[in-house]
Amino acid sequence: MELLKEKIAQNGIVLSNSVLKVDSFLNHQIDPLLMLEIGKEFVNRFADKGITKILTLESSGIAPSVMAGLQMNVPVIFARKRKSMTLIDDLLTSTVRSFTKNETNEISISNKYITENDCVLIIDDFLANGQAAIGLIDLVNQAKAQIAGIGIVIEKAFQDGGQLLRDKGYPVESLARIASLEEGNVSFVTESITEVSK
Repeated sequence: MELLKEKIAQNGIVLSNSVLKVDSFLNHQIDPLLMLEIGKEFVNRFADKGITKILTLESSGIAPSVMAGLQMNVPVIFARKRKSMTLIDDLLTSTVRSFTKNETNEISISNKYITENDCVLIIDDFLANGQAAIGLIDLVNQAKAQIAGIGIVIEKAFQDGGQLLRDKGYPVESLARIASLEEGNVSFVTESITEVSK
């Protein structure tokens, strides 16, 4: 998705060979117009899948998921990382390890919102090692629902998460695939790798 790649090139900050900071438009401050276009792109890529629900993880997956859900006219469920006094009964839970934050979270959703009759699209902001996606897949499997696919805003293709999910047979659609963050440069996966200097 060229618009997203341009935004990453202009506003993304490479913090290390494995960390890209995009908090000016995706995971702290949100660019609503960009999120709208991201939502449209997910709709295009998963148009024929019969999706009935979208599942994401709080908090950075919520904005792109809501924009996709708005255009697909389906509900969006977000898995919570923190316990809530109102979310206590009949929970589906899984464990997710975040390498960026160096922490493990138990994520949960109410079993009322995804059932065996649903076809679920999983959306997340980043795909690196694949642990968040695996946790969300686990929740969908516990609900005995079908997985339509996995939509990712930014995939770090130099890490193994994307290959892990594809090897398991899941359709993964990443809107921007990053080949490298070496030496402070963002290189995108394309037919010819494009280097963007930071």
